[in-house]
Formats: sequence, structure tokens, C-alpha cells
Amino acid sequence: MRAAIATDDERRTRSHRTPPRWENDMTHVHATAYSTPPVPQGGEIYRLALPNTAGAAKLSRDFIASLLTVSRHRGLVDDARLCVTEVVTNAHRHTRTSLIRVRVTVQRKLVTVSVADDDHWALPEPPAFREAREQEGGRGLLLVERLASAWGMTVLGGCFPYRKAVWFTLARTRSAP
Repeated sequence: MRAAIATDDERRTRSHRTPPRWENDMTHVHATAYSTPPVPQGGEIYRLALPNTAGAAKLSRDFIASLLTVSRHRGLVDDARLCVTEVVTNAHRHTRTSLIRVRVTVQRKLVTVSVADDDHWALPEPPAFREAREQEGGRGLLLVERLASAWGMTVLGGCFPYRKAVWFTLARTRSAP
């Protein structure tokens, strides 16, 4: 297991566009994407709170597929289903939170999904690509990174953190229905 020591500011601003660098068994994460999701300008916000059970991933996947289908973002459904499944599954497997909260902001060309849990110290870190190929698991955040136009995480609560949210944004292409 790798150890990570980070200041409160580093924890609040950890986000990824490239896998973190590993040096001397310490994790160094460099923020190259937004530390928080871009502030929505208009659009609609939908929320779903789920108990932390094995069925949470399926429920969130069905929720986002239905939502994007009726909001005319059919071209994003497959990527959104895969990404939300990965992030919700991580919250289920790696935290002891009682509720997993899914928040979806639907705009004309962008969809931002945020998955929050109550374990603010369990920070997501994708393995290096080479390491991921050799492992059976651990590729979920690499998939999110490949499919999303941006993704990251934020710790909510300032000096007294109480929740962490992992988010991703999918962009609608011109040819998407």
C-alpha cells in the first residue's frame, strides 16, 4: 500500500487529467484539471440518494440512462453509464458511507455527474497505466479519465470536511443526437 501525506489544501484540490507520479513510495498528485466541477450556467439539476449497497451502481446507471435519454443526450448515455458505475462502485467498495449521493447537472452541451460519500479521507487515485494493465481491478478511474472531458474530486466542508465528491463532465459532440 502506498502512503500519501497531503495538506488540507492539497486534499481539497486533488484532481486528475494524467495518472499521478510515484516517487519513493509517496504519492504526488498534480492538479491539471478543475478541482471542483465547473459552475453550471443554467441547466437542470437532478439528485439521487442511494443506500450503500451492491445494487447502488445499477440504480445509478439506470437513473442516468433514463435522465439522459429524456433530456436529449442519447449520445452520452453509454459513457455516462460506464463512468457513473465506476465511481459509485468505488464509493461502495472503498468507503463506509451510509448514503451515496448522485447529482447530475444537465446543460445543453455538457452533463456533469457528481458522486458524493461521507468518507472524506478516502481519496481516489488511478494507478499508473502500466500498473493497471497488470492488475485485475483498479482501471475504473482510468476509464473515467479516457471518457470524460474533465474529472476530479473535491472535499466538502472546508476546515471541517464531512464529504467527498468525485465528479466527471461529458461533452456532447456536434453529431450526437
